[in-house]
Amino acid sequence: MPAKKPRLSLTHGILLATVLGMLVGYFVGPAIAPIKIFGDIFLRLIQMSVPLIILGAVTEAVGQINPKELGKLGFKLFLWFGISTVLAAALGLGLAFVIQPGVGLPPMETANPVQPPTQTITQVILNFFPVNIIDSMAKGSMIQVIVFAIVLGIALSFNMRDDGNPSLLNGLRLFNKSLLTMIKLVMKTAPLGIFSLMAWVSGSMGFAIIIPLAKYLGGIALATAIVMVVMIAITAAYVKVNPFKLAAKLGDMTLVAATTTSSAISLPIKMQDSENKLGVSKKISNLVNPLGMVLNSAGQALFLSMGSIMIAQFFHIEMPLPRAIQVVTISTLACMGTLAVPGGALVILASLMPTLGLPPEGIAILASVDWFRGMITTIPNVDCDALIALIIAKDEGEFNRDIFDGKIDPTKSAV
Repeated sequence: MPAKKPRLSLTHGILLATVLGMLVGYFVGPAIAPIKIFGDIFLRLIQMSVPLIILGAVTEAVGQINPKELGKLGFKLFLWFGISTVLAAALGLGLAFVIQPGVGLPPMETANPVQPPTQTITQVILNFFPVNIIDSMAKGSMIQVIVFAIVLGIALSFNMRDDGNPSLLNGLRLFNKSLLTMIKLVMKTAPLGIFSLMAWVSGSMGFAIIIPLAKYLGGIALATAIVMVVMIAITAAYVKVNPFKLAAKLGDMTLVAATTTSSAISLPIKMQDSENKLGVSKKISNLVNPLGMVLNSAGQALFLSMGSIMIAQFFHIEMPLPRAIQVVTISTLACMGTLAVPGGALVILASLMPTLGLPPEGIAILASVDWFRGMITTIPNVDCDALIALIIAKDEGEFNRDIFDGKIDPTKSAV
């Protein structure tokens, strides 16, 4: 029986499409522009379902929290999740303005120019809250969808406590699963969409696009390093442990995160090391780490903020202070319910483009190096959850210092 030919993975397909698109666009030149329609169709296929996906994912993530835990630990969890995510989003924003990865190139024209919203800080804050959720979803106002989903999730959590009937939550999970299956099907067309958009970009600009992409990845790496140093320092000071020893204990989960680019795949090793190396109790580890996977994505927040600013710079769109604050806020809230699909961060960024007044065509630029970006930003996605679990364990009296110090080996004592 002949051996099956290995199938091309989505990541390899996107990388190949990126290279071929840049080469074809470079040699054909501006005449390649009509091919962009295939990329536009790909972007619309993604955008059409994202409001429902974010609504469902965030509602499920918040709704599955036990009301008792929601009352006792909820504030601490959301506080520390918020600290790590806001820190990452703000760093991504700041470094994007300093490094300016999208500056220095001729302006690109878009098929559908977006008028940047002009709002005061007060208006920005007021617009977090929807008047009509259906209208918000129709207009693509993702921040309003997220706020609504958080409130709905809290209501679902208390409803579960009163009725003890998980039918609604199970139905929501099935609905979310169907939506994610649809996104996975759409993502199978990503190589064609990325090829079309990169050919258009390369045909308009040539290989000059390589320089901003290198600056972008460098900025992502620098911001990630700063986030990890700050979070390790805060945790070490709070728990009163050696920061270098703490960093070393994160080694295995960091390696798995970087090589798999998946927070979901990294979850087992993260939970195992939290308990066996960091000294976090099983109770706290089982609560914080799975929730952190869907509610706390510092690396994704970093990507969303830096990616948004790069695209704005690339298309010569001004980013005044109110909109910069809006970028940080949206990047933080958009991490409340991470999409467990290939290219999930790109899907979320694509959905935020209208809210931020950015052209969706910019997604193709970031998608071309998204695998490399994922290697970097998955690290804070995973490691920050473990650090927060350690902080919560210390607060709740669930931290075993002897395990952290290596005086007890829980893998042997459990036998």
